Amino acid sequence: MVENKKPKLKSSLSIKLLILFLLVSLIVLMFPMGESIESDVSVGSIWIHDDLIASKTFEILKDPETYNKERQEAASKVYQIFVLHKDALDTTLDSVKNFNKVLIRKLDESIKLKNNDEANSTFLSKDSFLYFLQLRKKENLFVTKGKMSFNEVIGFIEDIIKKVYQRGYIDQTYNQIKKDSIALRDGKFERVVPKRVYLDSNSLRDFIDLYIRNYFGNNEKVVNAITEYLDNFLKPNVIYDSKLTDLAVRSAMDKVSKNIGIVNQNERIVAKHDRITPEIKQKIDSYRVAKGEEIGFWGRFAQSIGKYFHILIILSLYIIYIYLFRKKIFLDNFKLLLISMIILFISFLTYIILQLNVKAPVEFFVLVPVASMLLTIIFDSRVGFYGTIVVALVCGGLRGNDYVFSVMNIFAGALAAYTVRDIKNRTQIFRSFSFILIGYVIGIISFGLERFDSIQNMLVSSAFATASALLSPVFTYGFIIFIEKFFGITTDLTLLELTDLNSPLLRELARSAPGTFTHSMTMGTLVESAAEAIGANPTLARVGAYYHDIGKILNPSGFVENQLDNKNIHDNLSPEESVQIILEHVEKGVTLAKQYNLPQEIIDFIPMHHGTIVISFFYEKAKKLYGENNVDVNYYSYKGPKPNTKETALVMLADACESTVRSMNDADSQKVENVINNIINNRLNEGQLDDSPLTFRDIKKIKESFLSILIGQHHKRIRYPNQAEIENKNDST
Repeated sequence: MVENKKPKLKSSLSIKLLILFLLVSLIVLMFPMGESIESDVSVGSIWIHDDLIASKTFEILKDPETYNKERQEAASKVYQIFVLHKDALDTTLDSVKNFNKVLIRKLDESIKLKNNDEANSTFLSKDSFLYFLQLRKKENLFVTKGKMSFNEVIGFIEDIIKKVYQRGYIDQTYNQIKKDSIALRDGKFERVVPKRVYLDSNSLRDFIDLYIRNYFGNNEKVVNAITEYLDNFLKPNVIYDSKLTDLAVRSAMDKVSKNIGIVNQNERIVAKHDRITPEIKQKIDSYRVAKGEEIGFWGRFAQSIGKYFHILIILSLYIIYIYLFRKKIFLDNFKLLLISMIILFISFLTYIILQLNVKAPVEFFVLVPVASMLLTIIFDSRVGFYGTIVVALVCGGLRGNDYVFSVMNIFAGALAAYTVRDIKNRTQIFRSFSFILIGYVIGIISFGLERFDSIQNMLVSSAFATASALLSPVFTYGFIIFIEKFFGITTDLTLLELTDLNSPLLRELARSAPGTFTHSMTMGTLVESAAEAIGANPTLARVGAYYHDIGKILNPSGFVENQLDNKNIHDNLSPEESVQIILEHVEKGVTLAKQYNLPQEIIDFIPMHHGTIVISFFYEKAKKLYGENNVDVNYYSYKGPKPNTKETALVMLADACESTVRSMNDADSQKVENVINNIINNRLNEGQLDDSPLTFRDIKKIKESFLSILIGQHHKRIRYPNQAEIENKNDST
């Protein structure tokens, strides 16, 4: 059930429609909400339409950057709001009275028990408790102004509390308050007061310390005891209110006007053939917003439908091309999903950059060339080029139908696509930098001259274009690795890496099975040339030829091309044993390929290059030994499947043709042609090519290509005068 479900999911029409619906819907959601989408205008261009007359009175909106700057300035002028708590003094004095009752009881208990060292359960430390205990005993205490009783000290403490609250104790340090003054909220009234009128936590300690020392002198015992006592009760009575402050900030920001003027109904905004100035552009942009606000729900709904068909029209061009000329991509929903994700990524990048309210050409960071290069590397240059057009038009639509943006990115993206068309290694991606930059710079200069841009503006745009040209190859390099792994797609980059003769499998094939290795290399040349002739993938065909017989690594002597001593092990084996050795190289080859993480496209060559062909040599041998009726032909046949691509079919035909021609003693052109014709015709008659997309025209081109190369490889050479002597003389000295 699971095996049948995956192919259905991969080709389901419902999935295709779902992908299209989600792609279009997500792009539509990125359009500027509510605004009427008309042709975008740029400063310096000419208004080519009829006079634009205001259909309603509207405000001329400030430039977003200017408006935001004014709002921030208004917010910075707001004072932090503090609330005065008038009941703090009474509450604190009540707490002091209640604490004193407890303290007096504890002190009297200690006096009664004559235990001066008893740990107290009050807020006071032991030293401070002993100080108040001495006062309670009415012992003499040296002070600068004579003796003082317990009650007098408590009264002194209450006086300090009153003085602190009379001045005010603020709950923020001076450094935490941003301005020199604060807004003090006293009931319904609010006034601005310098912050240093009030005590903060640091100045409060200095105030208390100075007041105590002024009265008692520098007796640290007294200072510490009274300070500790006060620390337990003095709480701020001027409290910072963050909610009120935030509300005041928002109110100040909201009071900043969004507009710099008014355009009345029926007033002309811009006349036909007028040049667009910054002021006129501001009016046009404001008018677009005003029109968007007045359309209502059904207007917005109708506009959304328009946007939906807008994107659908653009995408339909790409869909038609893929359906007609890239059927293999159209039938694969995973590949369609990948294309959709690339388009969606660049669209989302456009949406994000649109949110940046900066006066800089950040639109160059919409990396359309990334999509161009990805689509070209993954598929081919035509898919990449048409994809570039579609992505540029979609992003231009998101930018308010920005024609200049679309044209520049189509040009730069097309150059990027063609630079990676015949990519040979991953570092070639970075060669695209200069071509992308050239594309952008040509566009910047062309449109800059057309709308009288200053040299400075063109240089700034070129600097941003340079950054974009640098980022595009970096993003492409990173994404291509992710896409290859996540989607299991084999690009030409991966295939080219597999052609390295120093790769582990090919190196082992050359060492263990040199005859097979030579045969595979020759086949690589053979199929690559034929693939180019019939429009197949020459790199895929060549790599498939290199790896089609890797299973022979495990038992090389079982195959005649590796029997260097002319001893054939099959002479001493039964037909059943021999055929098992032959069949095993396919099964073991697939296992070995998976073990070395070869792509599935390459693994397919291993069983498909034999299809379901009968191993005729051993089948005939078995019939002679056991009788035809006693031999099951299926036992002597490869298990398949048959080739289902042009490339796998090419390797099947090349395998048989190259092996047969190599075994010929006198390989003249006519005999080679006969061999090629007969082998290919036999494969056709046996139905081995029924699942492949090869046409009769392709077959004809394949025969011509094979013949040309095989004759070149096996052409006759002039014998040297003493060649016979060289061949037959045995000189071991």
